Amino acid sequence: MRWDARRLDADDESLLPGMPSLRGLLRSVEVPEFPGVTMHEVLCRSALNPVPEASRMPFSHTINPYRGCLHQCVYCLAGDTRILMADGRQRPIAALRVGDRVIGTERRGTHRYYVETEVLAHWGTVKPAHRVTLADGTELLASGDHRFLTRRGWRHVTGTTSGRGRRPHLTTDDELMGFGRTGTSPVVRAEYRRGHLAGTVRGDGHLGVHRQERPGRAHGDDHRFGLALVDDEGPDRAQAYLAAEGIRTPRLGVADAVGNRRPLPAIRTSAAAAVGRIADRRECGVDGIAVEADAALQVVDLQSVGLEMPMFDITTGTGDFVANGVVSHNCFARSTHEWLDLDAGRDFDTQIVVKTNLVEVLRRELARPSGRRRHVALGTNTDPYQRAEGRYRLMPGVIRALADSGTPFSVLTKGTLARRDLPLLADAARDVPVGFGVSLAIWDDDLHASLEPGVPSPRARLDLVRAVADAGLPCGVFLAPVLPGLTDRRSDLDAALGAIAEAGATGVTVVPLHLRPGAREWFSAWLAREHPSLVGRYRQLYRGGAYVPAEYRAWLAARVAPLLRRHGLDGRSDGAARGAEAPPGVPGDDEAAFPAGSLPPARDDAAARPRGARPRRARADDVPGQLALI
Repeated sequence: MRWDARRLDADDESLLPGMPSLRGLLRSVEVPEFPGVTMHEVLCRSALNPVPEASRMPFSHTINPYRGCLHQCVYCLAGDTRILMADGRQRPIAALRVGDRVIGTERRGTHRYYVETEVLAHWGTVKPAHRVTLADGTELLASGDHRFLTRRGWRHVTGTTSGRGRRPHLTTDDELMGFGRTGTSPVVRAEYRRGHLAGTVRGDGHLGVHRQERPGRAHGDDHRFGLALVDDEGPDRAQAYLAAEGIRTPRLGVADAVGNRRPLPAIRTSAAAAVGRIADRRECGVDGIAVEADAALQVVDLQSVGLEMPMFDITTGTGDFVANGVVSHNCFARSTHEWLDLDAGRDFDTQIVVKTNLVEVLRRELARPSGRRRHVALGTNTDPYQRAEGRYRLMPGVIRALADSGTPFSVLTKGTLARRDLPLLADAARDVPVGFGVSLAIWDDDLHASLEPGVPSPRARLDLVRAVADAGLPCGVFLAPVLPGLTDRRSDLDAALGAIAEAGATGVTVVPLHLRPGAREWFSAWLAREHPSLVGRYRQLYRGGAYVPAEYRAWLAARVAPLLRRHGLDGRSDGAARGAEAPPGVPGDDEAAFPAGSLPPARDDAAARPRGARPRRARADDVPGQLALI
């Protein structure tokens, strides 16, 4: 689970039957007001989730009071799969932790290169296992949904060539990308530690007793041990291994060393090429090296193991990692900036994780000098006003903690339960900048009932927008996602934008559907079942990946622009609607506009407002440089 490494009891080895990722759970309860829904109550050790520094999101941290339990655990590997770490070692995927540094890849132009990245999430589940065997003898145990990088692109372990299961999948014609089998990392036991220390001390250390006499003492012997190397890894490991033996060795810096030294046994060479290779191997790594398929990585066999196994997966900063010497895609998990997705799997509604001590932990973190006065976003991963909030009432405490600490914050929700806290939000807005956003995806009632069961109706969410405006708060609306062929008709867009303007929204962002892995499979199955005539069109539109092509974005922008002007929203949507002549160059959530009002206004504006004064409506230039359409 993505919250697994943030629990107080993350090292507890007890497991709930059938749920290997829920170790040390406080309790799981089924409550009568939510038939068929299980609440998993946990203690968290962190409330503020940092946004990666490379992200272009306008907030530094997020808060997620609730998490879906099994929502996105679809691409998994067996627990003993060896993952390449940034320091060159390998570690079983089951032993990884959030914050570990591993090797991933990134595309630069037409080529892909190995780069160092961070583990952002780690969890486990139980899935049917499949064995993939490569020509060099490498074996990989993975779920059928897992993906590996081949010369022809990403391929699932299993799939079909037609029907609902149609997707790119591995065959014996595929060759995986990577460097293949490598030696296993040693198991560090007491014997290994002592052997390593013996070689290190004899080869590079100084160890001895200098005999001398001192008046008034039995002896003046001077005991000395020292180890100084250019790299940090050697002293760090030696220090840790000595500590395991009960020997404390304080660190110090050595600027120079002068004097006679006893000669040490050594090997030597005077060949320039050999010396160069030895120097290179001292800092051997793969960071920056192009990804190739030099090893014998052809798929020679694919078999179902015939049983379900505990499996694990990770989310990394690059979206992939190196597993058993081949490039592996990480699980689809909504990262912090992927908050405009359409993704409503059943488990999200029926398995809810509740961070029961969230408010207490949040107040403690905000009391630190580094924890306050930076924009915190709520609703980036899961809706803070989903059904569970009615029972657990975590949000009032969160709002008070943020306001009391002077921390600006924003809320993004579909949940009409937010009306309960509008007086509290309005009071908080007198002291800190507050933004509020409402997501409104489907305008048609029948389509809404089919695609968004359990979510408040469009009209109920418009009533929420109206209530937010009446409370004196700005409210930006995300008309997203727009579904090609279903909700992009002019009449539908006109009706939706007119109703949004009438409700008092301060800004609107219109975004076409993104179909990332995970959401893509679920939505494709729904589309084939409910609207089979559109399957071919969607395959064509999304043949290049998760986003619609620039031509469709330009077409949608041209259709929406006059409607925004008609309803007086063009100046309240982060700038003029982008026309057909200037479609965005690179699609993605990190380039989506934030509608005016959805982000907290600049602090200077709020600081100048006397307590008790109503906040002004947010202007388009509150979020400079952001586009109205993707």
